[in-house]
Amino acid sequence: MSPPSSSNGKDSAAARVLGSGTSGIAELLIFHPVDTVAKRLMSNKAKVSASTLSPIIFRDAASKPLVTKFLSLFPGLGYAAGYKVAQRVYKFGGQPWFNDIINKHYKSSFTNTFGERKGKMMMQATAGSLTGIGEVVLLPLDALKIKRQVNPEAFRGRGVVRIFMEEGTTLYRGWGWTMARNAPGSFALFGASAVTKEYVLGVSDYSKATWGQNFIASIAGAVASITVAAPLDTVKTRIQNANFERKVHGVTVVKELIKNEGPTAFFKGLTPKILVVGPKLVFSYTLAQSLIPLFSKYV
Repeated sequence: MSPPSSSNGKDSAAARVLGSGTSGIAELLIFHPVDTVAKRLMSNKAKVSASTLSPIIFRDAASKPLVTKFLSLFPGLGYAAGYKVAQRVYKFGGQPWFNDIINKHYKSSFTNTFGERKGKMMMQATAGSLTGIGEVVLLPLDALKIKRQVNPEAFRGRGVVRIFMEEGTTLYRGWGWTMARNAPGSFALFGASAVTKEYVLGVSDYSKATWGQNFIASIAGAVASITVAAPLDTVKTRIQNANFERKVHGVTVVKELIKNEGPTAFFKGLTPKILVVGPKLVFSYTLAQSLIPLFSKYV
């Protein structure tokens, strides 16, 4: 969900950046461990059982004290912070921007094709899809975050600057799969949210939705988005968590996954993701909505 523009335009660009960025940091600190669990489950190629679950999730810390186990779920926090803050700032401000462009230049096309009501929802969904595709520019930070979470050996003591200098375009591996995942995923996120508000909650002006209505619409949109994007997200994750020097093709990942693990493996890690969808979106959305007007008083 993107924070809607203030009707009187009082929310400045700086306030949007500060508000959405702060919400991204807070969201990261709370939900990064769950994301690590999901990534490690998606990257695991063996069968998961009660006896193997702990080693898969906690790796070398599986037999260590509880506090050590918990801290082991925070690898790559620096990369994750850069990625999450940039992503939230981009997503919170990008979708309304794309929606404004579509409204200005293509509204009649959407209205003529889908009708007034459905056209409005389709514009929201299309704007979300375009925003999702554009997130590919943040792929290097996402790739570094995932490698730290599931394959820290790939770093071999190198810092982020050295990695960028030595690896270059290899950090964009899986960019096609990322775009293929983000396009339908973001379409489903904003589209399902709009449909829920329009048809279930009876909200015609989305910017005037109450906190409770945004809560329900956010859950519907996020569950739809994550479920739709799950198969491609699994492929993308396995491409990105390989060693830098090893080039892994998406088609190869798909073939091996189906052959060795079966089609259901495309949805590994889906449960922990869905379990965190509700509180995660409500938290980040509510915090951004509260902080952006607050920062607008000062910047």
